Amino acid sequence: MHAKPIFIDAFAGVDARGNRAAVLMCDTLPSAPQMQARAAQLNQPATAFVCLNGHAGLHPIRWFGAAREIALCGHGALAAGHVLLTQSAREEARLKTADGREVTVRKAEGENRYELRLPAILTQPRDWRVLAKALGGPPPLEIRWHDAGYAMVVYEEAAIVRALTPDWAALAALGNLQVSASATGASEADIVSRVFSSGREDAATGSAHAVLATYWCARLGQDKFTSHQFSAGGGRFECRIDSDMVWLGGECRPVT
Repeated sequence: MHAKPIFIDAFAGVDARGNRAAVLMCDTLPSAPQMQARAAQLNQPATAFVCLNGHAGLHPIRWFGAAREIALCGHGALAAGHVLLTQSAREEARLKTADGREVTVRKAEGENRYELRLPAILTQPRDWRVLAKALGGPPPLEIRWHDAGYAMVVYEEAAIVRALTPDWAALAALGNLQVSASATGASEADIVSRVFSSGREDAATGSAHAVLATYWCARLGQDKFTSHQFSAGGGRFECRIDSDMVWLGGECRPVT
């Protein structure tokens, strides 16, 4: 595999460095073991492998972390779309995931700004005290769940979300799930969030905002909102509901 990686910080913005992804543009996708080995070597939160020779305008894409394949990676999709669109005159890039889903990235207003289109992930209320305790904060206002492994925990205020001290062993014991803790924002944005998965905290997580979007649009009484993801680097999102889809806007910053 001779493709040279392009490094992008996706979902960056005001006071937010975003989440880094390596993007490799390939004439054909390598084998899964080859892609996994290359991703392990690069050791980024996500490495996106994009096939340039797509069919009917669709570019096959796969994402790998250092240890395993990622079924759907929001920041890795935004980064891949940024690279595809900066190398062409198009306004929109269509990506096809390994399981056949279509993900769209299109240019937005402003330099290096894009929107990512994902299916909305609907959640239902769940009584889950063990999860609440594992997050290391006071009792939440609500916990919600989607059977694909997405948990959403809602707190009273942003300061509680910022101060959470997760018990990583207790979270791991609950299985392979992504946990999004959120609350209404203060000065940062309309809402704030933190996201925990695979024994670590994520920097800026697109798939989590596909979970948060429908809940928070309904609660805020509006069809769009801004979100700041607390993390070491921080993530910045502009979230918008469009029927059963979510548009996530953010900035991509090439790493030089």
